[in-house]
Amino acid sequence: MPHYYMFHKPFGCVTARRDDRYPTVMDYFKELHNDRLSPVGRLDRETTGLLLITDDGPLAHELLSPKKHVDKVYYAKIEGMLPEDAKERMAAGLTLSDGTETLPADLEIVRRVRRGGCGELSEIRLTIHEGKFHQVKRMFETLGCHVVYLKRLSMGTLTLDETLKPGEYRPLTREELELLNKTDQEQE
Repeated sequence: MPHYYMFHKPFGCVTARRDDRYPTVMDYFKELHNDRLSPVGRLDRETTGLLLITDDGPLAHELLSPKKHVDKVYYAKIEGMLPEDAKERMAAGLTLSDGTETLPADLEIVRRVRRGGCGELSEIRLTIHEGKFHQVKRMFETLGCHVVYLKRLSMGTLTLDETLKPGEYRPLTREELELLNKTDQEQE
């Protein structure tokens, strides 16, 4: 029987099974004694938030398949002046500095704070439909801004349980698992 865990990834650990330099997300699951558990997708060392940990390989593949375009919602703090047309540019899809094209994304500006000589800090929510290498950070670099904080809030139908502190996890509820499997079946 497969196992499914919602994990609140903390800052400073890498999304990997093993690493010689940094602690990994799997270090938090050692007491379960299940060598088949793996993270679904990646969050870089500085990014926090929702990770699904499972030993269900087929479901993990479905959630990560580039053809599925599973929504991922992020909250971020961005330094720099967001262009006036940032929402429109995100909605049209961006070309990153290395020529990589992104799918259209939905940008919501939650709050802007002007900080005197330090410029502007914006709080945003961004929904992307793919998961390219450092995609969110690279998208904002394309707009001339720098991500100083990044947290994944949701992936598909899973939303981070805000009662989980960074480094904590819990099994998925029956409802969460049913929604996850239903979405997976609908996309086939």
